[in-house]
Amino acid sequence: MTPRTGVAEVTREEGRRRAVEELSDPLYGAQTPSLLDRVRDWILDLLSGLVSAGSGVIGGWAVLGPFLVLLAGLLVWLVVYLRPSSSRRRGKAVHEEAPLSVADHRAAAERHEAAGEYAAAVTERLRAISVALEERAVVAPRLGRTATELAEEAAAVLPGEAGGLAEGARIFNDVAYGDRPATAESARILRELDVRLESARPVAAEEEAR
Repeated sequence: MTPRTGVAEVTREEGRRRAVEELSDPLYGAQTPSLLDRVRDWILDLLSGLVSAGSGVIGGWAVLGPFLVLLAGLLVWLVVYLRPSSSRRRGKAVHEEAPLSVADHRAAAERHEAAGEYAAAVTERLRAISVALEERAVVAPRLGRTATELAEEAAAVLPGEAGGLAEGARIFNDVAYGDRPATAESARILRELDVRLESARPVAAEEEAR
């Protein structure tokens, strides 16, 4: 009896393995369109369809014209809004006015946190951290420093707290831009980071002590 020939049956385990390999291919992720790309393509497809429909209707342009202008304006707005500016990527300045003392910023943070005003508590706590780091010469005093820049500069001297500094900057930026509401948890994270930074020793100091 002649054996049958053809494509071998793929088992469930083999199919799963091939799917994992395919999804892990870097080209797969690189080809996935972003949200902005998908929205833009949807609007462009809609515009194309409306243009085709309007061209075959008598007086169609008089009706579709204003609608097409509105859609084009919406596309421009989405491109501007969904694509973050360089200032937004870097973060917002920690101090909008002349900084107070560390004690004053910490006292304000404690009052706001106790009152449930977590956004103000987060803001004041990061300002206290900024002033404290400048007074300890961990970072050089500088006006207009953003939360992201503060975290990066301080992490170079206090690498053990790099993760906490980055998280603190992220929380501050989220609150400052209104992306996420401040919570008791976010206020606690900033407060505990402030306490840890007070006892953190700069890398240079540790090397000199050896």
